Amino acid sequence: MTVQDTIQTILASSIKENNHRESDYFHAIRQLIDLKGRAGTPEETAAIDRAMATVYDLLRDELLTNSGKPVSPVKFGTSGWRGMLGKDIFVRSVAFVTAAILQLYRDADQDPELRQALGVSGFAEMCRRGCVVGFDNRFGGPLLALAAMNVLAESGVRILYAGEATTGILSASVLVRKAAFSINLTPSHNPLEYGGFKYNAADAGPAAAILTERITRLARQIIDRGESAFVPPGLDLQRPLEKIRDVEQEDALASWQQLVRDNRHRHGIDYDRVMAELASRDDIVVGVDAVHGASRTYISRLLKDPPPERLFVLRDQADVTFGGIAPEPSSTNMQPVMTALAARPEPFRVGAIIDPDGDRIRFTDGDTEISMNQFGAMAYHFLHEIKGKKGMVAKTVATSNLANSVAGALGEEVFEPRVGFKEFKPVIGKALVYFEESDGISVIGHTPEKDAFIGLLLALDMTMSLGRSLADYLQKIESAYGPFYPARDGVAVSQQGEELKKTLARLEKYGEGVEVEIGGSRKKIAKVITIDGRKMIFEDGSWIMIRPSGTEPKVRFYVEARDRDETRLLVDKAREMLAEIGLLS
Repeated sequence: MTVQDTIQTILASSIKENNHRESDYFHAIRQLIDLKGRAGTPEETAAIDRAMATVYDLLRDELLTNSGKPVSPVKFGTSGWRGMLGKDIFVRSVAFVTAAILQLYRDADQDPELRQALGVSGFAEMCRRGCVVGFDNRFGGPLLALAAMNVLAESGVRILYAGEATTGILSASVLVRKAAFSINLTPSHNPLEYGGFKYNAADAGPAAAILTERITRLARQIIDRGESAFVPPGLDLQRPLEKIRDVEQEDALASWQQLVRDNRHRHGIDYDRVMAELASRDDIVVGVDAVHGASRTYISRLLKDPPPERLFVLRDQADVTFGGIAPEPSSTNMQPVMTALAARPEPFRVGAIIDPDGDRIRFTDGDTEISMNQFGAMAYHFLHEIKGKKGMVAKTVATSNLANSVAGALGEEVFEPRVGFKEFKPVIGKALVYFEESDGISVIGHTPEKDAFIGLLLALDMTMSLGRSLADYLQKIESAYGPFYPARDGVAVSQQGEELKKTLARLEKYGEGVEVEIGGSRKKIAKVITIDGRKMIFEDGSWIMIRPSGTEPKVRFYVEARDRDETRLLVDKAREMLAEIGLLS
């Protein structure tokens, strides 16, 4: 079969003529990506590219014309609303969710509790202060942003338009420009078929439950009715940017830079000094893998355009398919930047991979991969002991206990909430560092939203200030406070909601005092934490945690051993537990 024949077979199997609802455009796109990877000639590659463009044209039409309801009901979870592009997230559904947010502010005029959570006095103040709007590199981002902005403009809301941007710099814009809220059209690290809608209120952090629950309810009501006073009949949701009133271009990175400079006294990070040192030294190199995401257009400017020999950026081309990979800071995806750094002669090497909306980051020095489990503890030690800042550390319950060990030795407290960056709200401004195992971090005096850019700045400051590689610094900390060996994974599940909760409840038999066989040895559960799923801590300090994902149809599990070789055994045991309750074959 020729490549052209294969293309026609792919299109015929996934696309139903004049029927968006029954067509599976992303199934076709994924098959075409796979075919492209096997193409033997430039002509074959060009033919596949043309076919992919045809599919994306159909998807664009679906985004613009879908007048139905999302296949899956709108639900704002741990970090906003996520769904399938074209099927759940399209121009009309984004407009209705934006209308739900406006209704939230209208309701706040009569609701003191809402006003407090929103951080504004009501609808009028919200309109005056305005909304920061951006999107990541996903297909359809500008179309969806236009839909949101046209709804906002219809109600007289001031709009600060940042264009393609990362979550962290949009959050900084809210704080520096004193905006009422932000909208970011992104599903973060989710695969290419996903779209997303992040909403942050005036505090610039992930919205509190009182807000996300209200937005979910209002959005569903509006979608069921098929109308809203905030989206009048005939409103052109694709009216071009230049014709939308009250739109200001926002340089979100400049706001981010100002925020870091203004709060140097709080976190101790001297942005301009770090950048000047990077430019002047010839013994350090920085490598960043942008995975085709929004950070690719900011990295050089973020680092103040260092000499080309000091910085390289991988996967910095625009590509809405992410080359067919799941665009997350995983061990597999880290290999290109690790390989590139390992070949460099400089003694100090700082490498990172950043997800599409720039809220997650993972590190390497070319030899060692350093996840947020380790880096968060390193950042806390660095600010506390090197920068001389005092205070607690905040980490989610699924995160390594290395930070607990550091804080305990330093006589400081640990705040350990359930998974989700919004859970740090009680200690924003108190904790020196707050981080979660899924590679998100921020620091005191910065945004209450996870931000890859502040993580990269921290890594550079550590390396140059200490004259140590990241791996050397980690080894020093582990030598002083004990080694911890975390790992995590997840399994896709068909169960959701109450059904999934009932299935996971079968794990309750693993209570305190129960002995569990792991790798031929028996371990006794010393403590169980149930604030977010089930975390079973053994007497030696190792643990297994199982919880449903808040963003995908998955159950996630996390483990941590005190011996490197035992990590795999704990992973195997977690999988065995999931199989035992019927979630894994």
